[in-house]
Amino acid sequence: MDEVFVALLGLVGGILGGLLGVGGGIVFVPALTIFLGEAQVEAEATSLLAIVPVAIVATWRQHRYGNLRLREGLVIGVLSPLGVLAGVVAANEVSERALELAFAALALLIAARLAKRGLRPAAPQRSSE
Repeated sequence: MDEVFVALLGLVGGILGGLLGVGGGIVFVPALTIFLGEAQVEAEATSLLAIVPVAIVATWRQHRYGNLRLREGLVIGVLSPLGVLAGVVAANEVSERALELAFAALALLIAARLAKRGLRPAAPQRSSE
């Protein structure tokens, strides 16, 4: 039963992420902690692992659309493990409650920014003539 529920969470999270343009972690981490009782660190780690196949497929598709900036992507890819290492050390040193509150604050900040952007008047359309 849990496997089916987790698969449904993945599907719903992917759909919401694709529709709203947010990372799946914003959906997956709270779902794993609230519905499956996972600890915050385990939920974050699970979400990070789930990113790998999604990133591979997304990179391939965006490359086909001509949207891939290889140099910038490689720089980010090479430097990211340093940030991940620092984040893992920090996550293992702070309390579970502090991680939950920090994640909630991040989710609220993202929601506020998305709402602000959505409430802005639309830019006038340029004609292609």
